[in-house]
Amino acid sequence: MDKKTSTKKHTAESCKKARLALRDTLDVVGGKWKLILISTLRDGKKRFRELSREAGITPRILSKELQELEMNGLVSRTVCDTRPVTVEYALTPYSKTLTDVIVAMHKWGEQHRKKIIGHA
Repeated sequence: MDKKTSTKKHTAESCKKARLALRDTLDVVGGKWKLILISTLRDGKKRFRELSREAGITPRILSKELQELEMNGLVSRTVCDTRPVTVEYALTPYSKTLTDVIVAMHKWGEQHRKKIIGHA
């Protein structure tokens, strides 16, 4: 807990709101693939098949995950005027709001791996 949070008095209502906020966050970025896709797209825009290959995700699941990320304003979809038609995906500026979450999860994951497995 940071200092701002730790000085507040916790009430049943504030805890309920905190759980709701956590649930909202998990609804947007939870699951096996969303943070992997966001991480992959941090290197720059990618075409659908390229993203599928790099993330190791099937096209059907990728399509579903990208639709959800786009619906939540984290990923943009651009249909390119090519033959055959290609689609590129990129992170939106709003996706940068997840940076602290991703960094914190990365740090925790490294610590957890060291604790459980004994090495990074």
